[in-house]
Amino acid sequence: MTEFWETAFNDKKEMWGMNPTASAELTKDFFLKKSLKNILIPGIGYGRNAQPFITNGINVTGIEISKTAIELAKVHFGNKLTIFHGSVTEMPFENKKYDGIFCYALIHLLDSNKRKKLIQDCYNQLTENGFMIFTAITKKAKNFGKGKLIEIDRYEFHEGAKIFYYDHESVKTEFNDFGLFEINEVIESQPMYLIKCKKN
Repeated sequence: MTEFWETAFNDKKEMWGMNPTASAELTKDFFLKKSLKNILIPGIGYGRNAQPFITNGINVTGIEISKTAIELAKVHFGNKLTIFHGSVTEMPFENKKYDGIFCYALIHLLDSNKRKKLIQDCYNQLTENGFMIFTAITKKAKNFGKGKLIEIDRYEFHEGAKIFYYDHESVKTEFNDFGLFEINEVIESQPMYLIKCKKN
């Protein structure tokens, strides 16, 4: 996985541009409404989805596996955010608790055991009454069912990219024990779910 992302970033630099995703904007609005101040973004990349939070005075900490992406984030944001270098599968990197966590288009890249660990680790790093929001690709994506079947609803359609495709039932199965309260559809480059959880 590390080599796959390093190659992608080295080849294309800011490969998705600098505009934040629709999910990041929706999450920023939600976090502002809830007056959240400190958030964690696992898989922060080069920071394009951190931008709307930083601009609105929210403190951002990230986790990123690609050293190249971290260097790009430093170019764009300097000391306005903190990034831990490492895999989200190695969380936590610190004992700090956050009142919000935003995890964009990452969970569906993991196998079932790592997905469970990521959800649990994020939940553990939330403050009481904190919120975590995940985006996950859905079975409405055009590549669902294509390529090599790895496990149930998980396919490798080109080397190094193994994707698990969610439906409502699988979202509920994986998130129900972690304060799941809302599932919305959002269109990014692919159809996604915006999955909201609250720690009670």
